[in-house]
Amino acid sequence: MTGSAREFVVEADGGSRGNPGPAGYGAVVLDAATGETLVEAAEYLGVVTNNVAEYRGLLAGLRAAAELDPDATVHVRMDSKLVVEQMSGRWKIKHPDMKPLAAEAARVFPPGRVTYEWIPRADNKHADRLANEAMDAGARGEQWSPSTSTAELDAATDRAASAGRTAGSRRSGDRPAAAPAGAGEAADVGTAGGDAPSAGERLPRTTTRTGAGSAASGGDAAAAGASGGGEAAVSGGGAITGERVGRAARTGAGGTAPGAAEAPAAADVRAAKVVASPGWGPPDMGAPATFVLLRHGETPLTPQKRFSGSGGSDPSLSPVGREQAERVAESLARRGTIEAIVASPLARTRETAGIVAARLNLAVTVEEGLRETDFGAWEGLTFGEVRDRHPADLNAWLASPDAEPTGGGESFAATATRIAATRDKLVAAYAGRTVLLVSHVTPIKTFLRLALGAPPESLFRMELSAASLSAVAYYADGGASVRLFNETSHLR
Repeated sequence: MTGSAREFVVEADGGSRGNPGPAGYGAVVLDAATGETLVEAAEYLGVVTNNVAEYRGLLAGLRAAAELDPDATVHVRMDSKLVVEQMSGRWKIKHPDMKPLAAEAARVFPPGRVTYEWIPRADNKHADRLANEAMDAGARGEQWSPSTSTAELDAATDRAASAGRTAGSRRSGDRPAAAPAGAGEAADVGTAGGDAPSAGERLPRTTTRTGAGSAASGGDAAAAGASGGGEAAVSGGGAITGERVGRAARTGAGGTAPGAAEAPAAADVRAAKVVASPGWGPPDMGAPATFVLLRHGETPLTPQKRFSGSGGSDPSLSPVGREQAERVAESLARRGTIEAIVASPLARTRETAGIVAARLNLAVTVEEGLRETDFGAWEGLTFGEVRDRHPADLNAWLASPDAEPTGGGESFAATATRIAATRDKLVAAYAGRTVLLVSHVTPIKTFLRLALGAPPESLFRMELSAASLSAVAYYADGGASVRLFNETSHLR
């Protein structure tokens, strides 16, 4: 090559509608000096995971840049914090299927010639739209066609509209400093405290990722989640790929991307995506473990409002309770997001879980930590009967989470300690996955209370119906997000 090496910006993204599910990537190579689009690449990958699609997008972008100028320096911008941190060498990759992808990406350019930067998803629209065009083409059994792509125009339109709505660019100076890529196996380089989330590693953005002509992928927010436990790419047929080389790459001519006013429909879609986003915390903290919390169906004691904990008669479901379990099983089957089922060891929860598991063709794992509180001598009694027989103990129990039911039952404080330990155990075991936990009133309320950081007395301020669904997502930074509470529409 003659003259100085060129500088490129690579923006890449990938998505999977199902994780694993029909997936695709998009990548764009830009001239760092002018912002001109030099190359667009997109490919339908068949059935793979979200992480695989993102890494494939990165690889395509780096390879396209290398074809333009193998001596270039490249600055990669992605909205996947996971990929950025792993390729920068700050996070290790624990899953074996991710290591070769990261290593392959690290070999495209010599060490030190590529830097990585995380950007907000809204700033990665060009690559995102390419990925969705590829997935849409794959769904039609077609190849992604550069001639019909509108990704660059759509992204430019959004940028122009956004700039018109704000006095200054939201891309001005807020981003983390770019980090040089680690040499060799970047995936295996880490610093203290820098381990990446394992076993699935990242939640797919299926609830907000849409493509041209496609509805938002995902399901009910109650059971939104991702598969994990494996990142292997499962081939869904031949890859459908395409690439478009920009005018500046072919001729060296500069140019500007067109812009236009944003259509009202586009504004509505963008607003819906913001509402559907996981919250105010940093995106891409790794795949959360999503717990869909199902209270068991009714037992003969439920309509009588009797204390029924883990120290009593251990009743089975009533006919009404079995019907409720059948209905929730059908609802969960329609949503199609549950990947594992874990149940309390008590009869009513195991029976409820068994009905759901039969419908979803899943096995049930029993977890002792999900059992109901032991109500001691109050088991089988109504609240009024306890008040008449043990008024002092009842008043103490209502006033303090440390108070135990009469006869050596379990305090709410002890229950909270048990549930916190069970939560941590299950979050580690099911990272990045959506798991149905079939449990009881007190444990489920405690999961919710702890997620919200609410005081113990909040347990008395929640209504939790039999066979109701709630949901909490747990993120890699220790944060939690309550997604649903006491949902019973499937029973009506």
